[in-house]
Amino acid sequence: MTPSSPRVKQPTEIRQAGLVDAALALAAGRNPASISTTDLAQAVGITQGAVFRHFPSKEAIWLAVMDRVTTQLIGRMREAAGRGRGPDSNPLQALQAVFVAHVEFIVDHPGVPRVVFQELQQARESDLTRAVRGLMQQHRGLVLELLEEAREQHLLAPQTDLAAAAALFLGAVQGLVMQTMVSRQVPAMVVQAPAVFTLWLRGVTGGERA
Repeated sequence: MTPSSPRVKQPTEIRQAGLVDAALALAAGRNPASISTTDLAQAVGITQGAVFRHFPSKEAIWLAVMDRVTTQLIGRMREAAGRGRGPDSNPLQALQAVFVAHVEFIVDHPGVPRVVFQELQQARESDLTRAVRGLMQQHRGLVLELLEEAREQHLLAPQTDLAAAAALFLGAVQGLVMQTMVSRQVPAMVVQAPAVFTLWLRGVTGGERA
């Protein structure tokens, strides 16, 4: 009988990334609060004790999840905004690119909304709730930045409330997410997104001006 090869230990960074991947994958189909460290350990093929060699607590895992989500989502939206700010485009087109980028990110990572929505319902204050709010503040900041540019270029309807417009922008994405989560057809967001964005655009411009 040939002795089995010794198991190659992976660096902490790789294990941490694997646990974050597992948390997001499991959250796509269940309530994140119900996901245990045992579930995560089984998903990546390690013992429960090994989980705590890479993260001090389960909350630390979800904080790592939110850190990755924030970095990737905001990065993707800023990249999309940059493409929409070309010489032949305007801030409204950049906003459309941001809207689509956000929707596509959720389709790629369907577990993200469950993590965010669950944490926003918590009455307690925690590092995780602050991380979720930080993500939303960065999102709102980018949208407000583009709306300010649009106003400076006289692309918005007179007296448009920029704060309300930014809130409605994020709310439109959240509404799409909720609908598709109920129907269990998250990829359908991509199909519905253009029409939803057009309705939002009419509200802030008084017509279609992308």
